[in-house]
Amino acid sequence: MRIRSALAAAAIVALAGACGSGGGDGGSSSSSSSSGEPVKINFLSLAWQKESVAANKQIVDEWNKANPNIQVTYVQGSWDNVNDQLVTQFAGGTAPDVIHNDSPALSGFAADGYLLDLKDKVPAELKSDIPQSAWDTVTFDDGKGGQGVYGVPFLQESQVIIANKKLLDAAKVRVPTADNPWTWDEFSAAAKKMTKDGTFGVAWAMKSPVNKTLNLALNFGGTFFQTADGKTTVKVGPEEREVLQRIHDQLHKDKSADPAALGQGTADPLPAFYKGKFALLPAGVFLRQQVAEQAPDGFEWVTLPGPKGTTAQQGAVSQTLSIAQDSKHPEEAMKFMAFFLNGPNQAKLAKGDWLLPTSQAAASDPAITTEENGWDVATASVKNLVVAPFLKVNGFDEWKSKVATPVLQEYFAGKITLDDAAKRLVDEGNKVLERYQR
Repeated sequence: MRIRSALAAAAIVALAGACGSGGGDGGSSSSSSSSGEPVKINFLSLAWQKESVAANKQIVDEWNKANPNIQVTYVQGSWDNVNDQLVTQFAGGTAPDVIHNDSPALSGFAADGYLLDLKDKVPAELKSDIPQSAWDTVTFDDGKGGQGVYGVPFLQESQVIIANKKLLDAAKVRVPTADNPWTWDEFSAAAKKMTKDGTFGVAWAMKSPVNKTLNLALNFGGTFFQTADGKTTVKVGPEEREVLQRIHDQLHKDKSADPAALGQGTADPLPAFYKGKFALLPAGVFLRQQVAEQAPDGFEWVTLPGPKGTTAQQGAVSQTLSIAQDSKHPEEAMKFMAFFLNGPNQAKLAKGDWLLPTSQAAASDPAITTEENGWDVATASVKNLVVAPFLKVNGFDEWKSKVATPVLQEYFAGKITLDDAAKRLVDEGNKVLERYQR
Protein backbone atom coordinates (compact mmCIF):
# COMPACT_ATOMS: atom_id res chain seq x y z
CA MET A 1 0.00 0.00 0.00
CA ARG A 2 2.86 2.31 -0.32
CA ILE A 3 5.59 3.38 -2.67
CA ARG A 4 8.83 2.43 -0.98
CA SER A 5 11.54 4.99 -0.47
CA ALA A 6 15.27 4.52 -0.76
CA LEU A 7 16.35 6.30 2.38
CA ALA A 8 20.00 6.61 3.23
CA ALA A 9 21.47 3.40 4.59
CA ALA A 10 22.93 5.30 7.51
CA ALA A 11 19.45 6.11 8.78
CA ILE A 12 18.58 2.44 8.87
CA VAL A 13 21.79 1.38 10.59
CA ALA A 14 21.17 4.04 13.19
CA LEU A 15 17.87 2.50 14.21
CA ALA A 16 19.31 -0.24 16.36
CA GLY A 17 21.17 2.23 18.51
CA ALA A 18 18.51 4.91 18.49
CA CYS A 19 15.52 2.74 19.36
CA GLY A 20 16.41 1.34 22.77
CA SER A 21 13.01 0.63 24.33
CA GLY A 22 11.96 3.27 26.82
CA GLY A 23 15.15 5.26 26.41
CA GLY A 24 16.78 3.53 29.40
CA ASP A 25 14.66 5.31 31.98
CA GLY A 26 14.22 2.39 34.29
CA GLY A 27 10.90 0.62 34.84
CA SER A 28 8.75 3.60 35.76
CA SER A 29 5.42 3.93 33.98
CA SER A 30 4.62 7.32 35.48
CA SER A 31 4.89 10.55 33.53
CA SER A 32 8.42 11.19 34.70
CA SER A 33 11.27 8.93 35.69
CA SER A 34 12.35 8.30 39.27
CA SER A 35 15.24 10.73 38.78
CA GLY A 36 12.86 13.53 37.90
CA GLU A 37 13.93 13.43 34.27
CA PRO A 38 11.20 13.23 31.60
CA VAL A 39 10.08 9.85 30.33
CA LYS A 40 11.64 9.25 26.93
CA ILE A 41 9.83 7.43 24.17
CA ASN A 42 11.26 6.46 20.80
CA PHE A 43 8.92 6.67 17.82
CA LEU A 44 9.93 4.80 14.67
CA SER A 45 8.30 6.51 11.70
CA LEU A 46 8.27 5.18 8.15
CA ALA A 47 7.01 8.40 6.62
CA TRP A 48 9.10 9.16 3.56
CA GLN A 49 7.39 11.72 1.33
CA LYS A 50 8.50 15.26 2.07
CA GLU A 51 5.04 16.45 3.11
CA SER A 52 4.48 13.37 5.25
CA VAL A 53 7.80 13.59 7.09
CA ALA A 54 7.12 17.26 7.79
CA ALA A 55 3.65 16.45 9.17
CA ASN A 56 5.05 13.67 11.39
CA LYS A 57 7.78 15.87 12.80
CA GLN A 58 5.41 18.79 13.33
CA ILE A 59 3.04 16.62 15.40
CA VAL A 60 5.93 15.24 17.47
CA ASP A 61 7.20 18.77 18.12
CA GLU A 62 3.73 19.89 19.22
CA TRP A 63 3.52 16.96 21.62
CA ASN A 64 6.94 17.60 23.11
CA LYS A 65 6.19 21.30 23.71
CA ALA A 66 2.89 20.45 25.44
CA ASN A 67 4.24 17.47 27.43
CA PRO A 68 7.60 18.28 29.02
CA ASN A 69 7.42 15.15 31.20
CA ILE A 70 6.97 12.76 28.22
CA GLN A 71 9.45 13.47 25.47
CA VAL A 72 9.24 11.66 22.13
CA THR A 73 12.27 11.11 19.90
CA TYR A 74 11.46 10.85 16.21
CA VAL A 75 13.47 8.04 14.56
CA GLN A 76 13.42 7.82 10.76
CA GLY A 77 13.02 4.33 9.31
CA SER A 78 12.34 2.91 5.87
CA TRP A 79 9.68 0.62 4.43
CA ASP A 80 12.46 -1.11 2.49
CA ASN A 81 13.66 -3.28 5.37
CA VAL A 82 11.71 -2.31 8.47
CA ASN A 83 10.52 -5.83 9.29
CA ASP A 84 13.99 -7.36 9.10
CA GLN A 85 15.22 -4.51 11.27
CA LEU A 86 12.45 -5.06 13.81
CA VAL A 87 13.13 -8.79 14.06
CA THR A 88 16.68 -7.97 15.14
CA GLN A 89 15.56 -5.25 17.55
CA PHE A 90 12.81 -7.33 19.14
CA ALA A 91 15.22 -10.20 19.71
CA GLY A 92 17.80 -7.86 21.20
CA GLY A 93 15.40 -5.90 23.39
CA THR A 94 16.12 -2.63 21.56
CA ALA A 95 12.83 -2.12 19.72
CA PRO A 96 11.31 1.37 19.69
CA ASP A 97 8.36 2.03 22.00
CA VAL A 98 6.02 3.23 19.23
CA ILE A 99 6.28 1.47 15.88
CA HIS A 100 4.91 2.57 12.51
CA ASN A 101 4.18 -0.36 10.20
CA ASP A 102 1.33 -1.83 8.19
CA SER A 103 -1.29 -4.35 9.23
CA PRO A 104 0.01 -7.39 7.28
CA ALA A 105 3.22 -7.26 9.33
CA LEU A 106 1.44 -7.24 12.68
CA SER A 107 0.12 -10.79 12.66
CA GLY A 108 3.54 -12.47 12.84
CA PHE A 109 4.97 -10.02 15.37
CA ALA A 110 1.87 -10.38 17.55
CA ALA A 111 2.04 -14.19 17.37
CA ASP A 112 5.67 -14.05 18.50
CA GLY A 113 4.74 -11.91 21.50
CA TYR A 114 6.56 -8.77 20.38
CA LEU A 115 3.59 -6.37 20.32
CA LEU A 116 1.40 -5.18 23.16
CA ASP A 117 -2.29 -6.08 23.00
CA LEU A 118 -4.03 -2.69 22.93
CA LYS A 119 -7.58 -4.04 23.21
CA ASP A 120 -8.22 -2.47 26.62
CA LYS A 121 -5.73 0.37 26.34
CA VAL A 122 -7.07 2.53 23.47
CA PRO A 123 -8.86 5.65 24.81
CA ALA A 124 -12.62 5.61 24.16
CA GLU A 125 -12.54 8.77 22.04
CA LEU A 126 -9.94 7.36 19.65
CA LYS A 127 -11.57 3.95 19.53
CA SER A 128 -14.99 5.35 18.61
CA ASP A 129 -13.54 7.70 15.97
CA ILE A 130 -12.21 4.77 13.93
CA PRO A 131 -14.78 2.38 12.37
CA GLN A 132 -14.80 -1.31 13.19
CA SER A 133 -13.87 -2.22 9.61
CA ALA A 134 -10.50 -0.54 10.21
CA TRP A 135 -10.02 -2.13 13.62
CA ASP A 136 -10.59 -5.49 11.95
CA THR A 137 -7.34 -4.99 10.02
CA VAL A 138 -5.31 -5.00 13.26
CA THR A 139 -7.21 -7.70 15.16
CA PHE A 140 -5.56 -11.11 15.36
CA ASP A 141 -5.59 -14.23 17.53
CA ASP A 142 -4.08 -13.47 20.93
CA GLY A 143 -2.80 -17.01 21.49
CA LYS A 144 -5.17 -17.44 24.43
CA GLY A 145 -8.30 -18.37 22.52
CA GLY A 146 -9.36 -14.76 22.03
CA GLN A 147 -8.69 -11.78 19.81
CA GLY A 148 -6.16 -9.03 20.44
CA VAL A 149 -5.70 -5.57 18.92
CA TYR A 150 -2.06 -5.03 18.00
CA GLY A 151 -2.04 -1.59 16.47
CA VAL A 152 -4.06 1.53 15.83
CA PRO A 153 -4.98 1.79 12.11
CA PHE A 154 -4.69 5.32 10.76
CA LEU A 155 -4.10 5.41 6.99
CA GLN A 156 -5.62 3.26 4.26
CA GLU A 157 -5.51 3.00 0.49
CA SER A 158 -8.26 2.43 -2.05
CA GLN A 159 -8.10 1.78 -5.77
CA VAL A 160 -9.37 4.58 -8.01
CA ILE A 161 -9.13 5.41 -11.71
CA ILE A 162 -7.07 8.41 -12.79
CA ALA A 163 -8.43 9.70 -16.09
CA ASN A 164 -7.29 11.99 -18.90
CA LYS A 165 -10.14 14.52 -18.83
CA LYS A 166 -9.78 15.50 -22.49
CA LEU A 167 -10.08 11.90 -23.70
CA LEU A 168 -12.87 11.18 -21.21
CA ASP A 169 -14.91 14.17 -22.39
CA ALA A 170 -14.29 13.39 -26.07
CA ALA A 171 -15.62 9.85 -25.64
CA LYS A 172 -18.91 11.22 -24.26
CA VAL A 173 -19.24 8.33 -21.83
CA ARG A 174 -21.04 8.67 -18.52
CA VAL A 175 -18.65 10.07 -15.96
CA PRO A 176 -18.90 7.95 -12.80
CA THR A 177 -19.33 9.51 -9.37
CA ALA A 178 -18.68 8.29 -5.86
CA ASP A 179 -22.40 7.63 -5.45
CA ASN A 180 -22.79 6.06 -8.89
CA PRO A 181 -19.54 4.39 -10.03
CA TRP A 182 -19.15 2.50 -13.26
CA THR A 183 -20.04 -1.15 -13.22
CA TRP A 184 -17.27 -3.35 -14.58
CA ASP A 185 -19.31 -3.68 -17.78
CA GLU A 186 -19.52 0.10 -18.11
CA PHE A 187 -15.82 0.39 -17.36
CA SER A 188 -14.98 -2.11 -20.11
CA ALA A 189 -17.34 -0.39 -22.55
CA ALA A 190 -15.81 3.02 -21.80
CA ALA A 191 -12.30 1.65 -22.30
CA LYS A 192 -13.32 0.15 -25.65
CA LYS A 193 -14.88 3.42 -26.77
CA MET A 194 -11.72 5.35 -25.92
CA THR A 195 -9.49 2.91 -27.81
CA LYS A 196 -8.84 4.42 -31.25
CA ASP A 197 -6.24 6.17 -33.36
CA GLY A 198 -3.35 4.62 -31.46
CA THR A 199 -4.77 5.50 -28.06
CA PHE A 200 -5.78 2.79 -25.61
CA GLY A 201 -8.65 3.07 -23.19
CA VAL A 202 -6.84 1.78 -20.12
CA ALA A 203 -3.43 0.76 -18.81
CA TRP A 204 -2.92 -1.95 -16.19
CA ALA A 205 0.48 -1.74 -14.48
CA MET A 206 0.91 -5.33 -13.32
CA LYS A 207 4.54 -5.73 -12.34
CA SER A 208 3.17 -6.38 -8.83
CA PRO A 209 -0.31 -7.70 -9.59
CA VAL A 210 -1.35 -9.50 -6.42
CA ASN A 211 -2.62 -6.89 -3.97
CA LYS A 212 -4.37 -4.92 -6.70
CA THR A 213 -6.27 -7.90 -8.11
CA LEU A 214 -7.05 -9.46 -4.74
CA ASN A 215 -8.40 -6.21 -3.36
CA LEU A 216 -10.54 -5.62 -6.47
CA ALA A 217 -11.72 -9.24 -6.41
CA LEU A 218 -13.93 -8.29 -3.49
CA ASN A 219 -16.07 -6.40 -6.03
CA PHE A 220 -17.53 -9.84 -6.77
CA GLY A 221 -17.06 -11.44 -3.36
CA GLY A 222 -13.75 -13.06 -4.32
CA THR A 223 -11.64 -13.85 -1.26
CA PHE A 224 -8.99 -16.27 -2.66
CA PHE A 225 -8.72 -17.98 0.73
CA GLN A 226 -11.07 -20.10 2.83
CA THR A 227 -10.72 -21.52 6.32
CA ALA A 228 -12.42 -24.66 7.59
CA ASP A 229 -11.64 -26.62 10.76
CA GLY A 230 -8.77 -24.26 11.47
CA LYS A 231 -7.08 -24.94 8.12
CA THR A 232 -6.68 -22.24 5.46
CA THR A 233 -6.55 -23.14 1.76
CA VAL A 234 -6.48 -21.21 -1.50
CA LYS A 235 -9.78 -20.76 -3.33
CA VAL A 236 -10.16 -19.71 -6.97
CA GLY A 237 -13.83 -20.12 -7.83
CA PRO A 238 -16.29 -18.12 -9.95
CA GLU A 239 -16.11 -15.09 -7.64
CA GLU A 240 -12.30 -14.93 -7.75
CA ARG A 241 -12.23 -15.40 -11.53
CA GLU A 242 -14.44 -12.40 -12.33
CA VAL A 243 -11.89 -9.58 -12.04
CA LEU A 244 -9.06 -11.75 -13.40
CA GLN A 245 -11.09 -12.54 -16.52
CA ARG A 246 -12.25 -8.96 -17.03
CA ILE A 247 -8.73 -7.51 -16.90
CA HIS A 248 -7.52 -10.30 -19.21
CA ASP A 249 -10.35 -9.52 -21.65
CA GLN A 250 -9.36 -5.86 -21.79
CA LEU A 251 -5.84 -6.93 -22.66
CA HIS A 252 -6.47 -9.76 -25.10
CA LYS A 253 -10.11 -9.75 -26.25
CA ASP A 254 -11.13 -6.08 -26.40
CA LYS A 255 -7.51 -4.97 -26.86
CA SER A 256 -8.49 -1.80 -25.01
CA ALA A 257 -5.60 -2.10 -22.53
CA ASP A 258 -2.12 -0.89 -23.42
CA PRO A 259 0.16 -3.97 -23.47
CA ALA A 260 3.22 -1.76 -22.91
CA ALA A 261 2.11 -1.04 -19.35
CA LEU A 262 1.63 -4.66 -18.30
CA GLY A 263 5.11 -5.26 -16.91
CA GLN A 264 5.44 -1.82 -15.36
CA GLY A 265 5.31 -0.65 -11.76
CA THR A 266 2.55 1.59 -10.47
CA ALA A 267 4.00 4.95 -11.53
CA ASP A 268 5.88 3.79 -14.64
CA PRO A 269 3.00 4.42 -17.09
CA LEU A 270 2.67 8.10 -16.14
CA PRO A 271 4.86 9.56 -18.94
CA ALA A 272 2.75 7.75 -21.53
CA PHE A 273 -0.41 8.86 -19.70
CA TYR A 274 0.63 12.50 -19.98
CA LYS A 275 1.22 12.01 -23.72
CA GLY A 276 -2.30 10.67 -24.23
CA LYS A 277 -1.25 7.09 -25.00
CA PHE A 278 -4.17 5.83 -22.90
CA ALA A 279 -7.13 7.40 -21.11
CA LEU A 280 -7.61 5.53 -17.82
CA LEU A 281 -5.10 4.41 -15.21
CA PRO A 282 -6.40 2.24 -12.32
CA ALA A 283 -4.14 2.88 -9.33
CA GLY A 284 -3.96 3.46 -5.60
CA VAL A 285 -5.11 6.86 -4.36
CA PHE A 286 -1.54 7.86 -3.48
CA LEU A 287 -0.58 8.09 -7.16
CA ARG A 288 -2.59 11.32 -7.40
CA GLN A 289 0.33 13.11 -5.78
CA GLN A 290 2.74 12.32 -8.60
CA VAL A 291 0.18 13.32 -11.20
CA ALA A 292 -0.52 16.61 -9.41
CA GLU A 293 3.18 17.40 -9.09
CA GLN A 294 4.54 16.06 -12.38
CA ALA A 295 1.84 16.46 -15.02
CA PRO A 296 2.83 18.93 -17.75
CA ASP A 297 1.21 22.35 -17.90
CA GLY A 298 -2.23 22.19 -19.43
CA PHE A 299 -2.75 18.49 -18.79
CA GLU A 300 -6.20 17.99 -17.26
CA TRP A 301 -6.98 14.93 -15.18
CA VAL A 302 -9.71 13.74 -12.86
CA THR A 303 -10.06 11.04 -10.22
CA LEU A 304 -12.85 8.51 -10.77
CA PRO A 305 -14.08 5.92 -8.27
CA GLY A 306 -13.09 2.32 -8.82
CA PRO A 307 -15.64 0.13 -10.64
CA LYS A 308 -18.19 -2.03 -8.86
CA GLY A 309 -19.34 -5.58 -9.44
CA THR A 310 -22.01 -7.14 -7.26
CA THR A 311 -20.61 -4.76 -4.64
CA ALA A 312 -18.21 -1.80 -4.54
CA GLN A 313 -16.19 -3.33 -1.72
CA GLN A 314 -12.40 -3.35 -1.85
CA GLY A 315 -9.83 -4.97 0.40
CA ALA A 316 -8.19 -2.67 2.93
CA VAL A 317 -4.74 -2.75 4.48
CA SER A 318 -3.88 -0.17 7.11
CA GLN A 319 -0.80 1.73 8.15
CA THR A 320 -0.56 1.34 11.89
CA LEU A 321 1.05 2.44 15.13
CA SER A 322 1.86 -0.28 17.66
CA ILE A 323 3.55 -0.46 21.06
CA ALA A 324 6.40 -2.89 21.70
CA GLN A 325 5.59 -5.52 24.31
CA ASP A 326 8.87 -4.70 26.09
CA SER A 327 8.29 -0.95 26.20
CA LYS A 328 9.01 0.41 29.67
CA HIS A 329 6.46 3.19 29.21
CA PRO A 330 3.37 1.74 27.48
CA GLU A 331 0.93 4.15 29.14
CA GLU A 332 2.88 7.20 28.00
CA ALA A 333 3.29 5.64 24.56
CA MET A 334 -0.48 5.27 24.26
CA LYS A 335 -1.05 8.86 25.38
CA PHE A 336 1.29 10.03 22.62
CA MET A 337 -0.39 7.77 20.04
CA ALA A 338 -3.84 9.09 20.99
CA PHE A 339 -2.60 12.63 20.37
CA PHE A 340 -0.72 11.73 17.20
CA LEU A 341 -3.80 10.06 15.72
CA ASN A 342 -6.56 12.46 16.72
CA GLY A 343 -8.84 13.77 13.96
CA PRO A 344 -6.97 16.96 13.01
CA ASN A 345 -3.61 15.18 13.05
CA GLN A 346 -4.87 12.26 10.96
CA ALA A 347 -6.07 14.80 8.40
CA LYS A 348 -2.53 16.25 8.26
CA LEU A 349 -1.01 12.77 7.91
CA ALA A 350 -3.45 11.73 5.19
CA LYS A 351 -2.81 14.94 3.26
CA GLY A 352 0.93 14.39 3.54
CA ASP A 353 0.75 10.79 2.29
CA TRP A 354 -2.15 11.29 -0.15
CA LEU A 355 -3.91 8.40 1.57
CA LEU A 356 -7.20 8.00 3.44
CA PRO A 357 -7.58 8.57 7.19
CA THR A 358 -9.44 6.00 9.27
CA SER A 359 -10.60 8.77 11.60
CA GLN A 360 -14.19 9.74 10.88
CA ALA A 361 -13.46 13.24 12.17
CA ALA A 362 -10.51 13.57 9.81
CA ALA A 363 -12.56 12.31 6.88
CA SER A 364 -14.77 15.39 7.12
CA ASP A 365 -11.85 17.83 7.17
CA PRO A 366 -12.18 20.35 4.29
CA ALA A 367 -8.52 19.75 3.37
CA ILE A 368 -9.32 16.19 2.25
CA THR A 369 -12.87 16.60 0.97
CA THR A 370 -12.12 19.23 -1.64
CA GLU A 371 -12.61 18.51 -5.35
CA GLU A 372 -9.03 19.63 -5.98
CA ASN A 373 -6.83 16.69 -6.95
CA GLY A 374 -9.74 14.29 -6.48
CA TRP A 375 -9.74 14.36 -2.69
CA ASP A 376 -13.55 14.20 -2.56
CA VAL A 377 -13.66 11.00 -4.62
CA ALA A 378 -10.71 9.46 -2.78
CA THR A 379 -12.09 10.17 0.69
CA ALA A 380 -15.57 8.95 -0.25
CA SER A 381 -14.08 5.55 -1.16
CA VAL A 382 -13.33 4.81 2.50
CA LYS A 383 -16.88 3.55 2.94
CA ASN A 384 -16.16 0.67 0.55
CA LEU A 385 -13.07 -0.63 2.37
CA VAL A 386 -13.32 -3.89 4.29
CA VAL A 387 -10.62 -6.03 5.85
CA ALA A 388 -8.54 -7.67 3.12
CA PRO A 389 -9.13 -11.45 3.39
CA PHE A 390 -5.44 -12.25 2.91
CA LEU A 391 -4.58 -10.17 5.98
CA LYS A 392 -5.31 -13.08 8.30
CA VAL A 393 -3.51 -15.75 6.26
CA ASN A 394 -0.27 -17.11 7.67
CA GLY A 395 2.07 -17.67 4.75
CA PHE A 396 0.45 -15.09 2.49
CA ASP A 397 3.71 -13.24 1.82
CA GLU A 398 5.39 -16.41 0.55
CA TRP A 399 2.32 -17.38 -1.49
CA LYS A 400 2.30 -13.89 -2.96
CA SER A 401 5.98 -13.81 -3.92
CA LYS A 402 6.59 -17.42 -4.96
CA VAL A 403 3.24 -18.42 -6.44
CA ALA A 404 0.72 -15.66 -7.11
CA THR A 405 3.00 -13.00 -8.59
CA PRO A 406 4.57 -15.19 -11.32
CA VAL A 407 1.28 -16.99 -12.06
CA LEU A 408 -0.72 -13.77 -12.46
CA GLN A 409 2.03 -12.19 -14.54
CA GLU A 410 1.94 -15.16 -16.92
CA TYR A 411 -1.85 -15.13 -17.04
CA PHE A 412 -2.19 -11.43 -17.79
CA ALA A 413 0.55 -11.75 -20.42
CA GLY A 414 -1.58 -14.37 -22.18
CA LYS A 415 0.90 -17.20 -21.64
CA ILE A 416 -1.45 -19.48 -19.66
CA THR A 417 -5.21 -19.92 -19.43
CA LEU A 418 -7.39 -18.93 -16.50
CA ASP A 419 -7.89 -22.62 -15.69
CA ASP A 420 -4.12 -23.11 -15.63
CA ALA A 421 -3.66 -20.07 -13.43
CA ALA A 422 -6.37 -21.17 -11.02
CA LYS A 423 -4.93 -24.67 -10.70
CA ARG A 424 -1.43 -23.39 -9.96
CA LEU A 425 -2.62 -20.76 -7.50
CA VAL A 426 -4.46 -23.48 -5.58
CA ASP A 427 -2.10 -26.45 -5.89
CA GLU A 428 1.20 -24.63 -5.46
CA GLY A 429 -0.36 -22.21 -3.00
CA ASN A 430 -1.68 -24.91 -0.68
CA LYS A 431 1.78 -26.47 -0.51
CA VAL A 432 3.08 -23.13 0.75
CA LEU A 433 0.26 -22.58 3.25
CA GLU A 434 0.57 -26.12 4.59
CA ARG A 435 3.88 -25.22 6.20
CA TYR A 436 2.25 -22.37 8.11
CA GLN A 437 -0.73 -24.28 9.53
CA ARG A 438 -0.70 -24.51 13.29
